[in-house]
Amino acid sequence: MDAFKPHLASPVEYPYARSDARVKLDQNESPDDLPPELKARALERLSKIPWNRYPELHAEDVRAALARHEGWDERGVVLAPGSNVLILGLATAARAVLDTVPSFPYYRGGADASGTPWRGIPLGPEFELPLEPLLEAMEGPPGVLFLPDPHAPTGRLFEKDEVEALARRAGERGWLLVVDEAYHAFAGTDFRPLARGNEHVAVLRTFSKSWCLGGIRAGYLLASPKVAAVARACVPPFCLPAHTSAILKTVLESPGYVGPLVERVCRERERLRAALEGATRWRVYPSSTNFLLVRTSDAALAQARLLERGVLVRRQDRSPAMKGCLRLTVGSRAENDALVEAARGMG
Repeated sequence: MDAFKPHLASPVEYPYARSDARVKLDQNESPDDLPPELKARALERLSKIPWNRYPELHAEDVRAALARHEGWDERGVVLAPGSNVLILGLATAARAVLDTVPSFPYYRGGADASGTPWRGIPLGPEFELPLEPLLEAMEGPPGVLFLPDPHAPTGRLFEKDEVEALARRAGERGWLLVVDEAYHAFAGTDFRPLARGNEHVAVLRTFSKSWCLGGIRAGYLLASPKVAAVARACVPPFCLPAHTSAILKTVLESPGYVGPLVERVCRERERLRAALEGATRWRVYPSSTNFLLVRTSDAALAQARLLERGVLVRRQDRSPAMKGCLRLTVGSRAENDALVEAARGMG
């Protein structure tokens, strides 16, 4: 139809199809729900909120609490119902989007939806960062470079000096480097010092992974006040619902549960990796996240066989570089054991 912009004539849907399974290991979710006492406190807080009233314009109360938690200038904090909303906003504002391939699919998805030119630079043969090609691409007209570190969907952690080189080039050529730290808690990394006081670097984080709040949908940007103002302008007003704000205020008051959870997940990740290497003929890549990337002889067949045995995992074989690849969330100990048994003997 003629009502829409030409670039949306054939929109591409986000690559995810839901399936039911006894063991769900396909979306990099926390294996644990929010601790019951915190959930009860959040529900009590929510019960006292008038549901007939709009929430704050830009989640000002949560923003202040988050700024204190992160040690960040409140003017540089932007909250949204999921990091995807912030990615879309930044892609909408950008003159161009630069990305790695493979990568988190919504960097391109946000660019495609907003009609922003997108370019992807392939990772190296072992998923290493293509530093020189990225630096060369940044010699062109400026835009936004999205860089997940640790990387999704490979789980690889890039060298800090490589990211710093990209930040320097961003400053020299007028780019914005957005380091997506969705999985930073599992790697022990922190690029806030690189972004502090630097309008050419911003950090994107989420409450979905280590905070156990994937179903709540909340992400945030830490940036300079100038960049934050642009991102905020591209996010609809009143977009963080009252219930989300109530939950975030509760967990920010008591964040102590996050550290022990992260430690358990990291221990399980390494145990699961060793078990899969012993039980299958898969190549299991090192990971600094809460998931493992594995290369099988046939991703579609392996996923189907696992699902027949009650275990749901995610295919990642959309590009030639990822041929045969599956992504496996690190679940609970029992879930991980079920995965190993289901995968035993597979190639």
